[in-house]
Amino acid sequence: MVTIYDIAKKTGYSVTTVSKALNNYADVSQKTKKAILEAVEEMGYLPNSHARTLTTKKSWTIGVIFIESLGIGMKHPFFNAVIESFRKNVEVLGYDLLFASRMINNQQKSYLEQFKYRGVDGVVVVCSSFNDEQVKELMDSSIPTVVIDLHSKESAVVNSDNFAGSYKAVEYLYSLGHRSIAHIAGHATTFAGQERRNGFLTSTKTMGLDVPDEYIVNGDYFSREGGYNAMKKLLSLPNPPTAIFAAADNLAIGAIEAIKDAGYQVPDDFSIIGFDDIELAQFINPPLTTIRQDTTLIGKESADLLIKQINTQQKIAESVLVPVDLVIRDSCRFLVQEEKSKT
Repeated sequence: MVTIYDIAKKTGYSVTTVSKALNNYADVSQKTKKAILEAVEEMGYLPNSHARTLTTKKSWTIGVIFIESLGIGMKHPFFNAVIESFRKNVEVLGYDLLFASRMINNQQKSYLEQFKYRGVDGVVVVCSSFNDEQVKELMDSSIPTVVIDLHSKESAVVNSDNFAGSYKAVEYLYSLGHRSIAHIAGHATTFAGQERRNGFLTSTKTMGLDVPDEYIVNGDYFSREGGYNAMKKLLSLPNPPTAIFAAADNLAIGAIEAIKDAGYQVPDDFSIIGFDDIELAQFINPPLTTIRQDTTLIGKESADLLIKQINTQQKIAESVLVPVDLVIRDSCRFLVQEEKSKT
């Protein structure tokens, strides 16, 4: 069996340095850490979990809370990708993930009680709703936490730049000649929904566009059905928009279905742009222009923030904003001058 001493011998570093690198201590350089982790991978080193727990006074377990409103759980394309990236970044350091269950010995327990009982070293929270009291209780506790897709002043947070992404979406539609732009919004109780709506309103105001109240339609919790129903409302207007910015790709896909069912085409009759760049976005007809979230970087930044707290035993309220990118495909088109004059 490969030991930590074997890793030290191969790399030329001391046992102490190897141990610190494996535990992601801040006083080990990235170059040193990379060399040690490569040796760990090459030699197939697996630390003894019992001995490691006794030595480090840590459980080497990270709790995961995942809350979304569509009822599809870990099949959710965005959150699934983020958690997978997070897992890879903490797994290489020797941590296991424990997904929350509110049942312990057949008794209903809160998230905080659950994780105290399990003795986790920290918790990653993936939640878009402001209203979960048990999540708030956990974030207010002494357990190190990092929150993804939710604003918090009590915890470390990692979010995509939802505001800037919305601005980019409207700016792109404007560059194509669209002046009549609607928004299918995410639910107002979600952080992403609020930020993307604010980005839409700010950008349209900056560009001097008139946005009637009926051009902003609730898409519920970012579902295809929500997008479908919202688009039907826009199609029923006396003066429907020429372009639609949907706050999520699922909303955009639902909107495209509604447009086709009504006998119209995308982008010939309506231009559509989404947000997220889920895997399906590139395969629908037409392939969806969208704002891409960097799920790999979100997962990495979240892991780094949480491990930093675990190692220093200090809870921090640091915020990381991850940039987004415009991905141009085929669901938007240039609006010629003659068509603009009719709107």
